[in-house]
Amino acid sequence: MSETASAAAPIRAQVLIVDDEVDHAEAMAEALRKPGHVCTIVDGLAKAEEELRHGAFDVIVTDLVMESETAGLKVLELARALQPEAETIMVTAHGDVPTAKAALQGGAYDFIEKPLDLIVFRNLVGRAAETVFLRTQNRQLRGEVDAAYGFEGIIGSSAAIREVVSAIRRVAPSSIPVLVTGESGTGKELVASAIHRLSRRKDRRFVTFNAAGQSESLLEDQLFGHVRGAFTGAERDREGVFEYADRGTVFLDEIGDMPLSMQPKLLRVLETGEIVRLGSNEVRKVDLRLVSATNRDLRSMIAAGSFREDLYFRIRGAEIHLPPLRDRREDIPLLVAHAVGRFAADAGRGRPVVTQPALMRLVAYRWPGNVRELFNVVHRMVVSCEGESIDLRDVPPEVRADEGDEAPSVRGLAGVGLDRLEKEAIRQTLALTHGNREQAASLLGIGERTLYRKLKEYGLR
Repeated sequence: MSETASAAAPIRAQVLIVDDEVDHAEAMAEALRKPGHVCTIVDGLAKAEEELRHGAFDVIVTDLVMESETAGLKVLELARALQPEAETIMVTAHGDVPTAKAALQGGAYDFIEKPLDLIVFRNLVGRAAETVFLRTQNRQLRGEVDAAYGFEGIIGSSAAIREVVSAIRRVAPSSIPVLVTGESGTGKELVASAIHRLSRRKDRRFVTFNAAGQSESLLEDQLFGHVRGAFTGAERDREGVFEYADRGTVFLDEIGDMPLSMQPKLLRVLETGEIVRLGSNEVRKVDLRLVSATNRDLRSMIAAGSFREDLYFRIRGAEIHLPPLRDRREDIPLLVAHAVGRFAADAGRGRPVVTQPALMRLVAYRWPGNVRELFNVVHRMVVSCEGESIDLRDVPPEVRADEGDEAPSVRGLAGVGLDRLEKEAIRQTLALTHGNREQAASLLGIGERTLYRKLKEYGLR
């Protein structure tokens, strides 16, 4: 949906019109264009299926009878499966009214008979669009921050990230231990933080601790605390991470680097909820939820004898895997947009526009450092670029010169033609500008005549 509803501003929707009578389809599109709807016209079932699979629509308007008497019903079926948030309106001849009424039972929003009263038709589409808007309004309001920053700071709309978000929502309300896996820089701490903020412990502490590179004695002191006199320099009692996080959440990062001798002590905490400070015999009870993370293969470590199997099964009540950025490249434009806005604001400068060649180079790069590396690169580009745009020359040499990437066949974009990407970019930009072609052309970086030609080429109205 391209605009929120208000008394002054009607809802403007993305509409797919399916009709094998070109003049009739054009008349419907013209009627819908006046209040600002963005229309895509196709002339049959096959093209409708392609649009439903690759586009995003609020309302589908389909003739009931086209190449077959049931073509419209098939469009309805596809719309229900591929665009479940959209509403479908059937256009029928008088003799097809019984079939159209049956379509209502199959999930159609409504039907309208030919010859169309275009005012009635426009109002019907408007009501369908409003239904879609109202159904999603609560989610949109709740996700206002998500729209700008992603889900709990996790930015992306790829299938992989949607699965991560779904897993977070499933496990967060419980107290089950969670193991977050993935390469360095993928955002494992963001996942742990999201789990805490969505849990019943959200009003308690969220404490992060990195287990890497610490000696056993220092690690034990940090986690369990000590009493006065426990060792030289212990001048007063000090609670450790586990006590400090009581009734909250502990995020134990790089758990695969924890010394083998410390692992039974952690296992005891998880099994009994009891800790003993260094230099004390007093058992203290703690209630905490553990989220741990690693970029290592713990199963291989178990086989090698460097990680305890019983601890592995205890920390892995549920597992959430974060994919590397190279496996969700379709999220890179969104990540870049977020980072540009964030770093431009930090620098107190206007937000530069990332040109298409620069963005394509960023999408094609392998990102061995994942999201962390991407943000560092974007930060450098925002600070160093001159003027109002970030061009290919502003991309750091190591990113620009990399020839070992997978640009020709990147996962998530493989098989998607440039015409499809261009069409979607035009369609979404028209929605953003409420159908203003001059503004859309400016945002797309093309001339208005070029935009007009592409609108005709792609059947966009």
